Amino acid sequence: MTELIVQFPESLHRSIKALAEHEGYSVDQFLASAAAEKMAALMTLDYLRREAAEGRREDFDRFLAAVPHGEPEQSDLLPE
Repeated sequence: MTELIVQFPESLHRSIKALAEHEGYSVDQFLASAAAEKMAALMTLDYLRREAAEGRREDFDRFLAAVPHGEPEQSDLLPE
């Protein structure tokens, strides 16, 4: 493991500590998990942007045309 010293405002540290304790984690575990989640979200966003940039409208239209036409299922309707 690598050690990293991070400084937080006292109020943020208290909030992190309280939430970590409430969830049954150490502060270290809580912060490592939070950093991993943030990194995964950013990497996913980068991946989706790359995929979107390589997409072609013709492919989208072709796939959309293959979807059968029909009325939406009841669960897909918006409430009135």
